[in-house]
Amino acid sequence: MNMNGRRGLGRFDHEKEEMIDLLTRRGIVDEGLLGAMRRVDRHEFVQDAFVNRSYEDSALPIGCAQTISQPYTVAFMTQALGLRTGARVLEIGTGSGYQAAILAELGARVFTIERHMQLLMAARERFEKYSYNIASKCGDGTLGWSEFAPYDGIIVTAGAPEPPRALVDQLAEGGTLVIPIGGMDIQDLHIITRTGGAIRTAQATGFKFVPLIGKSGWK
Repeated sequence: MNMNGRRGLGRFDHEKEEMIDLLTRRGIVDEGLLGAMRRVDRHEFVQDAFVNRSYEDSALPIGCAQTISQPYTVAFMTQALGLRTGARVLEIGTGSGYQAAILAELGARVFTIERHMQLLMAARERFEKYSYNIASKCGDGTLGWSEFAPYDGIIVTAGAPEPPRALVDQLAEGGTLVIPIGGMDIQDLHIITRTGGAIRTAQATGFKFVPLIGKSGWK
């Protein structure tokens, strides 16, 4: 079941279409991804105090000093993964659960890790409410989730000083790791692929994320 199954003409439909139009103008061309972002109601993943800003292209607080990423960032990172239906994807930083819901709407088998139990429990309630079959756990995301590796895609929604070795090691042949790398204030998005046993990296500049805390992240 996807979220669109319960929706008629909704309160936020106009704002959502404006968001989709903005994403298209900013270079998001994956129609499947745009469809997923149209189906998932972002206003269900934000705090009540910010619900009227749900479809702005901005990050919003979700508690525990964490944020839900701006829609363009979610779209850019997801498009960079280049997923196919049935891909096994590891998400580091569950947060509100919005990114995981987008991945599930695209037909991915999603595994997600969150270090704040309060956020994880709230995200799990959303997954259950909308019948998303998403595996989740509380823990140190910098260590990955070796039990279910390797992954076709790994997406990290917090900034790290360098790519955690465990995440690179858990990437499948032909897989892609998307992770913000840099200082505490601003990062470049690294798109790391494993091809023929070799690791290749492309970069996109000018992103800002909360810090990735953990054994192989910020202390």
